[in-house]
Amino acid sequence: MITAILGPNGAGKTTLVRAVATLVRPDSGTLSVLGHDVVREPVAVRRLIGLAGQSAAVEPTMTGRENLAMVARLYGARRRAARDSADEVLGQLGLTDAGDRLVRTYSGGMRRRLDLGASLVGAPRLLLLDEPTSGLDPRSRVELWDAIRALGAAGTDVVLTTQYLEEADQLSGRIVIVDRGRVIAEGTPGELKSQAGTDRVELRTRDADGLALAAATLSGLGEGAPEVDAATHRYSVATAGGASSLAVAATRLAEAGVEIEDLTLRRPTLDEVFLSLTGHTPAVEPTRKRARHRTGAGK
Repeated sequence: MITAILGPNGAGKTTLVRAVATLVRPDSGTLSVLGHDVVREPVAVRRLIGLAGQSAAVEPTMTGRENLAMVARLYGARRRAARDSADEVLGQLGLTDAGDRLVRTYSGGMRRRLDLGASLVGAPRLLLLDEPTSGLDPRSRVELWDAIRALGAAGTDVVLTTQYLEEADQLSGRIVIVDRGRVIAEGTPGELKSQAGTDRVELRTRDADGLALAAATLSGLGEGAPEVDAATHRYSVATAGGASSLAVAATRLAEAGVEIEDLTLRRPTLDEVFLSLTGHTPAVEPTRKRARHRTGAGK
């Protein structure tokens, strides 16, 4: 299961991760990981988790395989087992061919994947990822998304923090939205989107005459007054009928001979969810440098 903690800078996402990782002590309340209290049993908690942050903490003068084997040894693995674990993780993250190259030759996305791998060699029950794609280019972000999806599909429980609405939507089966240190909503992406309103049938015609004909043809299709933008030849109406409403609209338009360039059913977005809950969108601010920590067995 992949759970995303979504919120703007300053919402408390990183503080929560650091508390779960036993790096900061909660001021009040209780917090446990798989039945182990983070305050009373920090060593037990550290044996169960892996942690990766916003910047890759890997040694550039060593190879990828050497980096992973070193971390495995820090987790307590014997030399042979450490090598085997490094080989397994390299394959898991698509880095086998680059395993014997010095890390200084890696791209930013490859370094971030290797850093993710360093958090996996100890076989954690829970993997904590603090804004794992912050600062990555779009291609590297998608590559890391694929790696995280694969971990979730393989049975690793993942909790990731993010400011990126699309990232939370793409990766997680459950989303927790936080703002000013408090949980304001949680649920599956679909459940949260349903809180922001209904689906909308949207279309764009070739010309103004077509727009007028489309509006007349779809009269009574949806709920409430439609939105019509004459400048862009766009028409939009809320509907509770989902895909069936889209099919009805397509049939009516075809029978009326309306020439359309685009017709779609648009679901509410996480942007709209966040806006409806907080009154603002989670604006992304420049990444600030932070101290980087990794937890491991026996630490």
